[in-house]
This record gives sequence, structure tokens and C-alpha cells, in this order.
Amino acid sequence: MEALGVSPESPAPSGWPEANQRFLLAELAIVRLRLEGQAANETTPELEARLREAYVRLARERDAMPAPSSLDRIGSMFALSPFERQLLVLCAGLELESDFAGRCAAAQGDPQRPFPTFSLALAALEGPHWSALSPSGPLRHWRLIEVAGSGPLTTSPLRIDERILHYLAGVAAFDERLGEILQPLEGTIETVPSHGPLVNRIQTLWSQAPPDLAWPIVQLFGRDSESKRDIVRAACLPLGLTPWALSWDLIPTGPADLESFVRLWERELLLSGNVLLVELDAPSGDAAREAALLRILDTVRGPVAVSNPDSRSLGRRRVLPVEVRRPTRAEQGSVWREALRHAGASEDIDLDALTSDFDLSPGEIRSVCLGAAHSMSSGSEANTAPGANLESALWSLCRSQRRLHLQDLAIRIEPSATWEDLVVPPQQRELLREVAGQVRHRATVYDAWGFRRKSARGLGISALFVGPSGTGKTMAAEVLATELGLDLYRIDLSQVVSKYIGETEKNLRNVFNAAEDGGVILLFDEADALFGKRSEVKDSHDRYANIEISYLLQRMEAYRGLAILTTNMKEAVDTAFLRRIRFVIEFPFPDSAQREAIWNRIFPRETPTEGLDTARLARLNLPGGSIRNVALRAAFLAARSHEPVRMNHVLHAARNELERLGKPAADSDLGGGT
Repeated sequence: MEALGVSPESPAPSGWPEANQRFLLAELAIVRLRLEGQAANETTPELEARLREAYVRLARERDAMPAPSSLDRIGSMFALSPFERQLLVLCAGLELESDFAGRCAAAQGDPQRPFPTFSLALAALEGPHWSALSPSGPLRHWRLIEVAGSGPLTTSPLRIDERILHYLAGVAAFDERLGEILQPLEGTIETVPSHGPLVNRIQTLWSQAPPDLAWPIVQLFGRDSESKRDIVRAACLPLGLTPWALSWDLIPTGPADLESFVRLWERELLLSGNVLLVELDAPSGDAAREAALLRILDTVRGPVAVSNPDSRSLGRRRVLPVEVRRPTRAEQGSVWREALRHAGASEDIDLDALTSDFDLSPGEIRSVCLGAAHSMSSGSEANTAPGANLESALWSLCRSQRRLHLQDLAIRIEPSATWEDLVVPPQQRELLREVAGQVRHRATVYDAWGFRRKSARGLGISALFVGPSGTGKTMAAEVLATELGLDLYRIDLSQVVSKYIGETEKNLRNVFNAAEDGGVILLFDEADALFGKRSEVKDSHDRYANIEISYLLQRMEAYRGLAILTTNMKEAVDTAFLRRIRFVIEFPFPDSAQREAIWNRIFPRETPTEGLDTARLARLNLPGGSIRNVALRAAFLAARSHEPVRMNHVLHAARNELERLGKPAADSDLGGGT
């Protein structure tokens, strides 16, 4: 471990703890004799003889040590002078021996001072020097001891830091102040083969310590936070390093807290050999925290890794960039098989479909398998439909894994529409089925048939639904979600589009990153507001608006799921989008026959109806969305009258809908009828 510039506490050689304790007591015996001489105010021949014997014993105990003692390590690590080393032992004695307080009081000739002080150390210990207690000296700089109280420096109590006391005693511990904000990365390490070269790159770096310990920062970027943690842990294991994670929201921002963290972490690095992993997977726009982050990265020495979704600037230090991708589909398939076997699953599961539609980490896969097996064995219906088999339970839990990432960025639509509910011309229906087919079989074409190896560009499946309001665009998206067993999320443009430069791009990045792991259909409603034509650059706002559109083009092409855009105005959409969008499907205003078909299907089977003339209702010039509004209003009118839905209810509701839309209606269409 000397190559790393650190001296970890464990594993200790056999017999080291007992030998270390004897050595520390031998050092303490010398300090105790020094106090005895100070209390007597003289050094007698007998005391000198006892001191010589004590030094002989100390040398004997040092020779018997199977490895350097904790005290010798601290003296070497922090470059302590002999006087500073004795002063540290003096402070430790108060905690280790019950009669040490009385010895301190006697040596100072004051029963009110039963504790070590600097004046006592200057008078009693060998080689005293005033700089030992300066703020820049190692004892105070590294917080090995602290000056208690607010009195004069020379007479104030001195206390050894608890973490240092444990270290001297040979007890493995971690500074509790750091433990309040850092999380140890523990547990079984399970990396996939494709991550092996990344582990080796990091191990190579961390096994070669530069003289000043200002190592390059390992920047792990990618969406798979769990795999990044596993890679760091795997790199640490053979080097005897312990990784600790610092999350973005726990980075200290106050000057005193930040300085304390940096100092204590660097001390801990020297004491026990640690790696700091700073996790920035969900940072917010906090300028103070960002400044604190850069301060930590620029100041902290030793091995540091940073985990973030995208590559970014990390201050002045050199950076080793490491892109961490999800395990390959084949690797995910292997994890699925092992996890299902471990969960006791006996059914044949279509793993190709699961790995095609969901891009999960190994931990997520194992969690899904255990959850599905438990729900099936216990009969729980919390995440599965009644009577569902294991495969549907797995599918449902995979979808729920992704919902957590999107719940604050988009609105989930619970799809209920099926092909029977959708009334569109045959050509549009066939195009929609082709969309579903491409989503379902993209793994076969892209991976098994080699199209992804040929070129990774343009593999995103996107569709633009064009047509007036109410013509079935959103329902068609629901039908696809139902058909494919995927979640449908409508992007709230009011939460995405921002007047501030760069914010729209950042919001879009968050949406796509959250949806990228699969199981999601993204629906950009009224997309012309976001995907409008790029303008001539006249100022910085025009330039950034065009950058946003270009960024969106790239993400649409790379997005592994299905993205659907809807618009009422095809001509308002940037032509670059139209060239790169795979499907453009026109939703025409329904003709009379289609409107009659909609009327025949609009009321649920449970709704009581009587005497409805759907052929006559089809003469009303309304799209499907408005027909639904009319049917719903008519149902409430009928329910209020405790009657089945009749023509008079529907026509009354239709008159209100047409007035709301500002459309004229012929009296022959609306008048009469019961």
C-alpha cells in the first residue's frame, strides 16, 4: 500500500493488536515518568535510571512489532517532531489511564488543572518548541489534538481527537463527523464483463500514486448509477481501498463546514486508505454547492471519483474520463436468467422482449425478479392484474421501476384505448400497426440482424401525428401503449420550455435521460411549440433556440424508445424534423361514416341508452374528441334525470359543444328527437 501513499488500518498482521498496545503503553510510561519528574521539580538519579529502562523497553517493543505501530505511523504520516509525538501521547494518556488526570494536576502543582496543557508539555517533555501548537503545525492542522476552552493558549486544556485515539489504540474506526454525510459502499460486487476494462483502467491509475497525491479525478459518466458504484468498488477491492460516497445534496456549503470536511477527509485518507466517490446524478442549480464541489475537487488529494450523467468540467485537476454504459442486452439476459433461477421461477419468460423494452441495471433486474416472485407466491395484486402470470408481473414491475424517474418531469397517461376504440382510415391504421411492429421487433433488426453495428445513427423510432384537435392523435398513442404494454407519458411543455438560455435544453435532457431506460412512450403534445422551424440568427436567443432544436434532433435519433409528436399544423414543424422522423401519420377530420362508427362505440357497454340514432348523430360535424365530450355530457344529463341516455340528452349536449366550438349547426340536425 505504500505505492498508494496511504497506510490502511486493516488487515493487521497476526499479533499486531497486542504488540501495538504494549508499544503504546511503553511510550506512555516514558511520558508518565516525565510528569513524575516535573511534579518533583527535579530529576533524580533514580528517575534517570527508570527513564533509561523505559527507553530500552520501548526499543524492545518496537523490535517485536510485526508491523509499524499506530504511533509510528502517525508520526511518519503527519511528520511529527519528537516533542509533538510526546505531546500527542500526553493527551492520549488522559483517556487511557484512570490516574493520569491526577498526574497532570500534580505536575502542574494545581488540582484545578487535571488535564494536559501546552505549558505542562513545554516544561515536562523533551525537545519542546513553541511551533508545536501553531495552527499550521501538524497537531492542529490535522486536528490530532484540539485546544478546549477560550482561555490562554498555554493553560487551556488539550484533548486528543477521538478518531486519533482509536487509531493509536489499534481500533478500526471511521470519523463519525464524516460518517454523518458519507455512505460506505458495501455489499457484494457484481460487475458485468463489459465493465472489466473500465475497472482495470481505474485500478492502474490508483496503483500509481503521484508524489504530491494530487491524483487525476476519475470521471464516471453515464445513466447507470449502480454500475458506476460497482465499478468503483471493484477497482478498490484488490488495492485495499474503501470507497465512500458523497451525494450532491450533502456536500457542505458553509465555509467552516467545508474546510472541516476537506481536512478530516484528507486525514482519513492517510489513516485508512479511502476513495471518495462524489455522486452528482441529480444536481440542482445551487451555485453555493457547485462552488463547494469545485473546492473539494481542487483541494482533496488522493483517489477521487465523480459520478454524473454527462461529462462535465471538474475544476483544475486532470480528469480520467470513463464512460459507463448499461450492461449489453446479452449481459442483461444473463442477469435475468440467473435472477429468475435464484427467485425460483419455473416459467419460460420472453427475455428478448424484456431486454428489448427495458434497459435495467443488474440490481434493478434482481429486484424485479424477487418482487415478481413474491407477488405471485403471496397472491399480491399490488403490481399485477388478477390472474396474471409471472411474465406479466415482471413486465409490470419493470414499468414501475421507470415511473420513479419520470414522475416529476411528465404526466403519465393510463392507457385504456384499444384498436377497437380507434376509428381512423385503413391507411392510418396500418401505419400505426407498423409503428408497433418496429418497436416490438427492434431488438431483432438492430442487434440480431446487425443494423446497430452497421450504424448507431437514426435508430430511434419516432412518429409525428398530424391533424386537427379531436381526430384521435392522443388516442392512437394510447392504443400503441396498450398494444406494447408500455407506459405513456405526456411531456408538459410548460415545464420544459423556458425563456432562460440553456434551460429548455437542460429540461429536455432530463426528460430523455429519465425515459432512456425503456418501458416508456414519450408524447410531445402540440409539439410545434417546441419543434418549430429554426429561425435566422439575429441575436443570442435565436442562436440558443436553434441549438435547442439541434440538440433535440440528436436525442430523438438516439432515443431507444418510441417518441410521438402531435401537432395541428404540420407546416409549422421544422423540416429537419420531418426528414428524420420515421413515421408521419395524418389524422384527417372524420367523414360521416367514421363519425357514425365513433358514435356506435362511444358509450360504454354499462351505459343505459335508448333510441339513439347514430346515423343522424353522424351528420353533426364533430371530431372524435368532441363526440366524446358530447357523450359524457349527455350521460350526466340522463343520470340527473334518472333516465337512460336518449336523443334529447345527446342533442342538447351537442348544441352546447357546437356553441363552445363556435360552429354553426343546422336545425334539422339538432331539432326534435326523443
